[in-house]
Amino acid sequence: MSKKTVALTGSSGTMGWAGFKELYARKNEFNIVVLNRDSQKNRDKFAAYENDPSVKLVWGDLTNYEDVLAMVTGADYVLHVGGMVSPAADYYPVKTQKTNVTAAQNIVNAVKAQPNPDAIKVVYIGTVAETGDRNAPIHWGRTGDPLKVSVYDHYAISKIKAEAVFAESGLKYWVSLRQSGILYPAILKNLEPIMYHVPINGMLEWATVEDSGRLLANVCGDDIPEEFWRRFYNIGSGEQYRITNYEFEELLLGTLGLGSPKKLFDPHWFTTRNFHGQWYYDGDELEKYCHFRANVPVKDYFKGMMKHVESYYKLAFLAKPFAPILKKLWMKKIAETPEYGTLWWAANKVDVRMTAYYGSMEEYEKLPRKWEDFNIVIPAKQTTADDVVVLDHGYDETKPFDSLTLEDLQKAAEFRGGKCLATEIVDMYTPVKWVSARGNEFEMSPNLVLKGGHWCPAELPWPWNYDEEARINPFFAQVWDRQGENNVYGPEIFDNFKEKVTE
Repeated sequence: MSKKTVALTGSSGTMGWAGFKELYARKNEFNIVVLNRDSQKNRDKFAAYENDPSVKLVWGDLTNYEDVLAMVTGADYVLHVGGMVSPAADYYPVKTQKTNVTAAQNIVNAVKAQPNPDAIKVVYIGTVAETGDRNAPIHWGRTGDPLKVSVYDHYAISKIKAEAVFAESGLKYWVSLRQSGILYPAILKNLEPIMYHVPINGMLEWATVEDSGRLLANVCGDDIPEEFWRRFYNIGSGEQYRITNYEFEELLLGTLGLGSPKKLFDPHWFTTRNFHGQWYYDGDELEKYCHFRANVPVKDYFKGMMKHVESYYKLAFLAKPFAPILKKLWMKKIAETPEYGTLWWAANKVDVRMTAYYGSMEEYEKLPRKWEDFNIVIPAKQTTADDVVVLDHGYDETKPFDSLTLEDLQKAAEFRGGKCLATEIVDMYTPVKWVSARGNEFEMSPNLVLKGGHWCPAELPWPWNYDEEARINPFFAQVWDRQGENNVYGPEIFDNFKEKVTE
């Protein structure tokens, strides 16, 4: 059999590099084309592959169509992993929008420019950030749940828009895989103020970097059936990797020998809402097709990470007696970082930030300052547990998806506070007309609405007035009212946010 050609973006990043190595290990099956920015760092990283006939290096930019075309031409698969991610995406929102959405459009156009675009399979890597906070009691999520971008999360907005580009492209083969948080050794270096934007009782089903790399290679396998394509999936490493953010800190610091997070942080340094994360009710669906999980026990995985970090991390346990000093002179200073630190917001009474991340300045003041007064919540991790809440998608999901009728679409639209204006259905992947509760008409495929959880693009999500959205949209209210997040943010959130852009 002839080798397949796989085009890969983002191969210099965490997930992309893991995918590149998995593909390269099977270079008897694959030729690999990578598109990377032309930097000395990237040149050095790929220097060993310059003369390898199995690897083609394209130096360019995802926002430049000609560069993308050079990567896509001749490909059997396009794995789109690249783009701007946090924390850079948080600092440069306009550039993030331009990069991530333009890249998606360029890839679709480049595929359509090929002699036989219907033969090319495109894999888009989305993000768990699309659905925002899913703290208890609604911490079990699945694709098709409402999209709820956290306030200020321009990265998630860009990923939703890019996902829609692929879903509405008309390509025969595309799929959106929504990535979770990735576990990898260099995660220890991420000492940014964003580390405190994560609620202690928040939840995430992590994906290991090794599982993520295998996924990218396995999705190019001959055993992937037709039914896999034109769908949305959540990426996670399974039940063992369903942990709360407090448990994550315990595992990370415990592996380093630093002990409990209670020794390095105070509970009120962390936000109580407005991040992202969930456990996946449908997490095994992707594993069923791609068989990418190694199923390493999570405690063993954290111990294994220590074998691949710089030597000074392995000596971190020596700092344990100095934890109070580290807490005051290092960890607290990060929380006090101007503009982005939680303690800086509180000290400077930045109301819009405090409202978004704590509910209000008054709610923040009520938070315990001592761990013994803080209620740490760790729910059961099995999908059979009594506390599993599965959200209603507004239509009969027991029916075969392709057999849904206009009546089914009308019921789904009503549950979203709007109407389906279609008079006929071509198929689930051809856009039809809808109108939102706010009276905005738009066209979108039933697949993107029902299976992707998308709704009116003009309301994505400006101005983050989620109280009003929950009032008029019962579908969305499931991820707002039931989580107790009922503060009107309103236009001032956007008006007061200073966008920072660099060329």
